[in-house]
Amino acid sequence: MRSKTDICGIGAVTAYGWGREALWEGLAGGVPCAQFAEGFGETPDLPGWVAHVPEGGRPRDGSLHARALLAAAREAIEDAGARGWSPGRRVGVISGGVREDLRTWDRLTELGEQLMYRREFIGMMPSTPIATLMSEFGFHGPSMATSAMCATGSAAVLTAKMWLDAGMADDVVVVTTDLSATRTMVRNFVHCGVAITDVPPLEACRPFQEGTRGFTFSEAAVAVVLTQRKTDSYATLRGGAMTHEAHNAMALDPDPTNAVAAVTGALENANAAPSDVRYLNAHGTGTKLCHRTESQILEAVFPRETEIYSIKPLTGHSQSGSALTEIAAICLAAERDLVPAPKPVADGHPQLMEGPSRPESGLTVKTSIGMGGYVAAVVLETA
Repeated sequence: MRSKTDICGIGAVTAYGWGREALWEGLAGGVPCAQFAEGFGETPDLPGWVAHVPEGGRPRDGSLHARALLAAAREAIEDAGARGWSPGRRVGVISGGVREDLRTWDRLTELGEQLMYRREFIGMMPSTPIATLMSEFGFHGPSMATSAMCATGSAAVLTAKMWLDAGMADDVVVVTTDLSATRTMVRNFVHCGVAITDVPPLEACRPFQEGTRGFTFSEAAVAVVLTQRKTDSYATLRGGAMTHEAHNAMALDPDPTNAVAAVTGALENANAAPSDVRYLNAHGTGTKLCHRTESQILEAVFPRETEIYSIKPLTGHSQSGSALTEIAAICLAAERDLVPAPKPVADGHPQLMEGPSRPESGLTVKTSIGMGGYVAAVVLETA
């Protein structure tokens, strides 16, 4: 029989600021984190809405990407320790991302034939901040990087759970980092028709509501600690599943069969019934294709009592950082006794939450959909 896998520590660096408290205060206040910034409009000479991680962290950690990753991981480890966790003999680390340290890679390209300082060059390798973390805390368990586009965080925590269930690790630190909101990257996502920079977030991103256009591009580094030993945990990761649509490099499959299979598989893996689920924390990007697919999931799997919400109107979409940001938000919501659902601004789905509310008993399913066909669902149980 599998042991219970708990989330006992959280760390976050988001566009709200450095630390999980900044994330929570932003969510609880219902205020989007994006700013109107020069050069992020449809053309380089126009401003646009984007959500950047602000400067901060320890300078000796290196680039902003490395500083954010390490700060989130350290905060999660410290938080877990305050909740009664002590590291086992084999602490593993899983790092998730898609475009690792994009700004430093851009700088390397700009240098052309000129050599980079060795420290800066080594620092931009995905292995370097993880090696720093493992060395700093004396962790000697398995370590790897994973990527499933926007489903990366869910894929990472499910991998961590498999390590724990298999006895490969005693504890696992999972951290996902995506600081890729450069002008070039954002403008290309605008060109693809999914990122919106010309209007404020609540006007652009309206998941499951009329008038939605897409998402505000954002950044985040978020970490959690998972263990199967007794702690004062935030939540239990009951189970999960992943599928692949095998349909298109960008567009979602109009046939929801494989997306639905991820959710039904997650429930089966968690030994849970659809009627046990009180909330569906959706990927909820605000794009029309995502709206269609997740509405189909809701109709195919869950009873009418299950409510749906997405925090992306507030946090923006941090790409490979988004799933773990949303898992962290679910955990913090349970501790703070408030589901931080954004208040709708237009007519919407009948099961869409009407705004922040006290949590009711039941499980939360978190769905994540990554460009290229990745679909993941995790089942979380909170006290």
